This record gives sequence, structure tokens and C-alpha cells, in this order.
Amino acid sequence: MHRHLIASVAVALLAAMALTPPCAWAHAFLEHAEPRVGSSIQSSPAAVTLTFTEPVEADFSQIEILDARDHRIETGPLAHPKPAELRVALPPLAPGDYTVHWAVTSVDTHQTEGRFAFTVTAP
Repeated sequence: MHRHLIASVAVALLAAMALTPPCAWAHAFLEHAEPRVGSSIQSSPAAVTLTFTEPVEADFSQIEILDARDHRIETGPLAHPKPAELRVALPPLAPGDYTVHWAVTSVDTHQTEGRFAFTVTAP
């Protein structure tokens, strides 16, 4: 009888776990960037576009572009063309190394940030 009770409790627990929705521990991580992370491109890109693993809140997010001397590049306003995408227009960039620093807040209010570099090899 004791084994039957243990088996019944185990079945009930497994059923409860199967019916419980998973916890939402998600964060918006960078899924794709254009220009690509670590890339060398031949001409100045018109924009930096970042795609995240989940939707982000544009009002609580930012993209900053720095040159090799850590001087901030003036960009266009932050655009939010898709729920998980952010974009900033760029002025023509001189050949050199650039760093993209991003900070976003996902729709579930989790904050993430990161940085990556790309190189422009010709004007």
C-alpha cells in the first residue's frame, strides 16, 4: 500500500509539472547585427541594425557607435522597425575600427547590454 501511495504522489507531481507553464526568465540577447559582429566591410554602412532574441522596448534602449579613439559618432534617431529590431542611421564613416555599444530593455523588463566591433576598410 505504501508503494501505491508513493506512485500516486509521483504521478500527481509529474502531471502538475506538465500542466504548469514554464517560467519566463528570458532576456533580449543580440541575435544578429548588420554590420556583422567582428566583420570587415569595404564601404561605410548606411545604418547599424540589431536584431534581438525577443522584443525590446525602444524607449528604454540605446545604440552608441564609437570610433577607434572612443569618440561618439552622431547617429540618426533610434528606429524600432520590428518588435525585436533596433536601427540607427550612420553618417559616412572613414576607414577604421568602430565599436557598437548597445543596451536594451526587453518587453518583460529585463535589461541586457553588450558591445562588438567592426572595421570599415575603405570609404
